[in-house]
Amino acid sequence: MRLIPFLILSTLLALPGQTFAEEEEKTQPDEPKKALYFALKPSLVANITGGGRYVRADIQIMTSDEAQLENIKLHAPALRHELLLLLSEQKGKALKTPEGKEAFRKKALEAVQAVIEEQTGTASIDNLFFTSFFVQ
Repeated sequence: MRLIPFLILSTLLALPGQTFAEEEEKTQPDEPKKALYFALKPSLVANITGGGRYVRADIQIMTSDEAQLENIKLHAPALRHELLLLLSEQKGKALKTPEGKEAFRKKALEAVQAVIEEQTGTASIDNLFFTSFFVQ
């Protein structure tokens, strides 16, 4: 007889724990997307005006979409072309400052996103980074 109330009590105590574990699984956020990088090689070198003769930059393009990484590789010549044209329009004095580099980085990101969108119909390039940047 004592066993029945014990079984009922232990069953009731176990149920909320199971419900809590199920709710916790539901509220777990999705895993963050994996960052994939593509290095534009060799370095980009372009003549500039006003405060420098040329700039050399190593650029990495970041995406979280594996299919897009293949598109970036495929269209790397078009991306390099667009970035070289953009680099040659820059003023050397501006590129020597952190603000100027960041402004150029944002323009470069927009340019590569536009090229990829034009070529593939999607623009899933997440970011663009300079791994080296030299103005002389």
